[in-house]
Amino acid sequence: MSFICMDHVTYGYGNTPVLNDINLCLGKGEVVSLLGPNGSGKTTLLKVLLGLCRPQNGEVRLEGRPVRQINAKALARRMAYVPQTHKISFAYRVIDVVLMGRMPHKPFFFRYSTQDEAQALKALEQLSIAHLRNRPYTEVSGGERQLTLIARALAQGADILVMDEPVSGLDYGNQIRLLAQIATLADHGYTFIKTTHFPEHAVWISDRVVMLKGGKVLANGHAPMVVNEENLYLLYNTDIGMADLDEGLRVCVPRNMLGHFKKRKPVDSFNYFTPNPLKQVI
Repeated sequence: MSFICMDHVTYGYGNTPVLNDINLCLGKGEVVSLLGPNGSGKTTLLKVLLGLCRPQNGEVRLEGRPVRQINAKALARRMAYVPQTHKISFAYRVIDVVLMGRMPHKPFFFRYSTQDEAQALKALEQLSIAHLRNRPYTEVSGGERQLTLIARALAQGADILVMDEPVSGLDYGNQIRLLAQIATLADHGYTFIKTTHFPEHAVWISDRVVMLKGGKVLANGHAPMVVNEENLYLLYNTDIGMADLDEGLRVCVPRNMLGHFKKRKPVDSFNYFTPNPLKQVI
């Protein structure tokens, strides 16, 4: 039995169809990346998966049970949403933000217990950011905020993490660190489904890639097999060349820019970026 499945799911806003007969299954501990142009239905698919939008046709099942039959609190204990942006105007401490993940386990009126605090600290330690626990959430970096939101999902007790463009707005270093944490957590049994606009990222850490276009599945399969020149052209209507590097890493190069790259000449970085110190002395 698959861990979580979408069976013939169709969804639309009014008379506008967004998802059309989607069939998708996730295995436990699998990282699945959704690729597609803007408006292809990626975010809507996540909303349907989370139970925020009920399919007009078809069914979403978690371990064989229809998601519509699971109450919101019980579903939140299994499935957590990690947004691409998260703004808080009040300067909560990082650990306070992580503690919010314990809410699905609490009655309406509650106080966080010592056990809740221990769970929040454990989640921070899993992601190697326990040293930030007393820092204001509004003052940490974008990458640290994303890791804090993942820690909140872990404290929530969820083993399925749904992420909408998790590296959006992050610098390159934080993108790599975040992807590495996702890969590590997947190795420990957590399941991820995430949207991305970076085919390379999908290949680097995903077990499977699902390509969406016009609300339909264009391709679904093993990441290195699905992310190829033909599928990228069909998906984005752009001619992309693929280059495989050492240890299975893959990069995408737009073909119409290859000539420009070849014409570029190396520059003496010392003379180009700084005044000549000898001229200053003279």
